[in-house]
Amino acid sequence: MLKVDAARLESLRQRAVKARATPQQRLYFYGVAQARYVLRKVFRLVEEEAKRAGVDPLGHQALIQIYGSVGGRLRVKEVAQRLDITPAFSSSLIKILLKKGYVLREPDKSDKRVTWVKVTKPGRDLLRRVDDRVQIDVDYFARSLTAAETEAALSILMFYVGVSLRPNRGKQRRGRCS
Repeated sequence: MLKVDAARLESLRQRAVKARATPQQRLYFYGVAQARYVLRKVFRLVEEEAKRAGVDPLGHQALIQIYGSVGGRLRVKEVAQRLDITPAFSSSLIKILLKKGYVLREPDKSDKRVTWVKVTKPGRDLLRRVDDRVQIDVDYFARSLTAAETEAALSILMFYVGVSLRPNRGKQRRGRCS
């Protein structure tokens, strides 16, 4: 497993962000290219394994989003939001998963207008099976990346989600004074 120096990673993120604002944006786009390469490769590996397991890749992603949600359940419109699809398409996708026995619908106990979608045991088993089979390929792929490629990808992913590794000294000082 690659160990990444947080200070170096933060420095790379800062340089990439600065490069984004200049006419010569190559450093920024190097990171974008690495991040997208890593994500696309891993997603393709997962999608192929989901297909081999007999589930549509978007259906597999729906199962991940539902099971991985804070409460382990989502409403149809929340599934649509998490998958960035229309609620109508989300509803159709959930119907397919219902027929396969991977999810069930459950009425809300306090608001009868709300219906929750939960992953069943066969759905959880499918998620584990796909994940177990993909892990070997993901590990192999990750080992094929250089440290520079990994750090460039991480720096852009940090940028995408608004993360910095800089210590927040103001909060640290307040914590020490209390």
